Amino acid sequence: MTLVILLFALGIVLLVVEVIVPGGILGSIGALLMIAACIVSFRTFGTGGGLVAVASALALTALALFAEFVILPRTALGRRAFLKTEITATSSSFAEHARPLIGRPAVAATVMSPGGYVVIDGHRYDAFCRSGQVPAGTPLVVVGADSFRLIVSPESNS
Repeated sequence: MTLVILLFALGIVLLVVEVIVPGGILGSIGALLMIAACIVSFRTFGTGGGLVAVASALALTALALFAEFVILPRTALGRRAFLKTEITATSSSFAEHARPLIGRPAVAATVMSPGGYVVIDGHRYDAFCRSGQVPAGTPLVVVGADSFRLIVSPESNS
């Protein structure tokens, strides 16, 4: 009987902790511990004891979920832990803002391997070099842009 109660208690604790530490691992382990408690109950106490254990497991799980999702959000801790606002912003493509930069000269601010940073008119931009690795200080030219970075090439290869 002690083993069954211990497995149930650990299972419920892990299910409750799953709300605070998301990822599914602790909740899965908790569910497995509760299933193990039911199996031990069937083996130790027979069909009647096993069915009582299964009913108890379902009731305890329902109670824990109710406490986590109905009661906890109303507490001070829950208000801090649960998100209330929705992020409605979208990311826009950098390519739209980069059109005026195409054809402009740039200088590699870092080693382009093949990604790095370039400087154009004193502004630093994330860039990708078509010809692979080039050292910092290399004169480049902007030949295009993809979603979030400029595409550059050494001036002699443009």
